[in-house]
Amino acid sequence: MHWYVIQAYSGYEGQVVRALHEYIAREGFESKFGEILVPTEEVVEVKDGKRRKSERKFFPGYVLIQADMDEEVWHLVNSVPRVIGFVGGKSDRPSPISEKEANAILNRIAQAEEGPRLKVLYEIGEEVRVIDGPFNEFNGSVTEVDSEKGRIKVSVMIFGRATPVDLEFSQVEKI
Repeated sequence: MHWYVIQAYSGYEGQVVRALHEYIAREGFESKFGEILVPTEEVVEVKDGKRRKSERKFFPGYVLIQADMDEEVWHLVNSVPRVIGFVGGKSDRPSPISEKEANAILNRIAQAEEGPRLKVLYEIGEEVRVIDGPFNEFNGSVTEVDSEKGRIKVSVMIFGRATPVDLEFSQVEKI
């Protein structure tokens, strides 16, 4: 089986995947199809000091399918509502993406499953307010950012001296 890219209406990728599964089951083509994916990652956004998780698509408007391409498969995929067509190749004979490209996308999906990425980042020198923990209500400036761990070092004034404080992103908000 090879990987193919289908172009779909943006925002309808999930519906296209559900419809493809229904069509495949109805026609009995389970042996001709492998995985059907909408590559996504979970993103954490810090807004007003609160963490919100959301899902972000790597390639909005595109669905990946693993299939043994023949005329029946081509017709089935193109008959699904909100599918524009295959990417690459000729209009009646699509070409698969290379093994290298497929592996790169699958590795990116695997990395995304390891943990959510933080969407909002702080910059060094930026003024922030601590909103949680023992330094609640203190203001300070960002001195170090570790976006992989979701931690931030903030220099706050304690007894008239600048003191570095190690905090999580969720414990501060931008001023």
